[in-house]
Amino acid sequence: MSRYAEKSTCISGIGQSEIFRKPQVLPFELAVRACEAAIADAGLTPEDIDGACCWPATPSGTASGFGAASVADIVNTLGLKLNWFEAGDTAAQLSPIVNAVAAIAAGYCNHVLTWRALGERWAPSYGSAAAAAGGRARLQPSGWMEYILPYWAPSAAIWIACHASTHMTRYGITREQMSAIPIVQRRNAGLNPKAIYREPITLDDYMTARIVSTPFSILDCDIPCDGATAVIVSRLDTAKDLKQPPIVIEAVGAGARDRMDTWLCRHDYPHMAMHDAARMMWERTDLKPKDVSTAHLYDGFTTLTMFWLEALGLCGEGESGAFIEGGQRISLDGELPLNTNGGQLSEGRMHGFGHLHEAVLQLRGQAGERQVKNAKVSVVGNGGGSLGGAVLLRQMG
Repeated sequence: MSRYAEKSTCISGIGQSEIFRKPQVLPFELAVRACEAAIADAGLTPEDIDGACCWPATPSGTASGFGAASVADIVNTLGLKLNWFEAGDTAAQLSPIVNAVAAIAAGYCNHVLTWRALGERWAPSYGSAAAAAGGRARLQPSGWMEYILPYWAPSAAIWIACHASTHMTRYGITREQMSAIPIVQRRNAGLNPKAIYREPITLDDYMTARIVSTPFSILDCDIPCDGATAVIVSRLDTAKDLKQPPIVIEAVGAGARDRMDTWLCRHDYPHMAMHDAARMMWERTDLKPKDVSTAHLYDGFTTLTMFWLEALGLCGEGESGAFIEGGQRISLDGELPLNTNGGQLSEGRMHGFGHLHEAVLQLRGQAGERQVKNAKVSVVGNGGGSLGGAVLLRQMG
């Protein structure tokens, strides 16, 4: 196996703010809290941070909304002195990790502060999107959206429902099988004090929940929230001087091999960019799907998690329904514990960085009541449609 650059890097620190369903704290303040917590967790000081990166690119002065903390505002607030910085939209929400690895490999920096900050409840904008599609300039269609908005389909809930219906029809997957993901994740969330929703749900609750976009009910959709997660990526040879056991970045995947910037027109539809990212990741490691201890997979909608299971080879093509059926395999004591923090369906839409945070906790053995025994290797998969990013993490040694 070639000595890929990521194997010489590690996650050295993590931090997460409170997660709010109702606006309580300015989202930018939550981002500052998460970043400060990550620096302290690593045993570093602001003076040690020489790189910074976030997703997505966020204008200076933004304190809420889809992106609530720009690079410039975080850097100025914390008084960082940087050699390198970046804000990008590739590789779904994991682009800061991929970019940090590249910057460290190039010798630009040693410790890169990355974050994802959300203030979607502070400044809600999604509820009126469809009604306003023809009215406000910011919602005027461009690119591939020109083909979708005339059909009043501005929401990912509609686009992914098309993928889900195709996949379910092709392989005979049922909603009863799908229910295992939100039911198990809600049970996990009951062990996570930060989770927005912690009360258990039953199969009957799931099957009778309000339909949003067939086959998705409200329980298949993630929860907009205010919150922030920060992660520090460091050179692995600095680990001996750091506070926490390093979590090695074994492999990354950010491939885009078919029809970028569209959700519906791939030649291998209903596959998505996640299939490209997963393929790239496995090409960069000698580890195999059977080596994975815990999986932390994007659950903007339930079937995205199922697609990730298949894309990563954690089950066969079309076999995700049977794999998760009944929930035992994906429970904390199961064959493949899945989204052990409750995921975005219960903890809140931390846009994939919450999954990364949880994966690190599991590998450190710091996940408390939801800790999986003997967790040594974790996989994180983020994104849907034309966005896909994957990271394989492992314990040192």
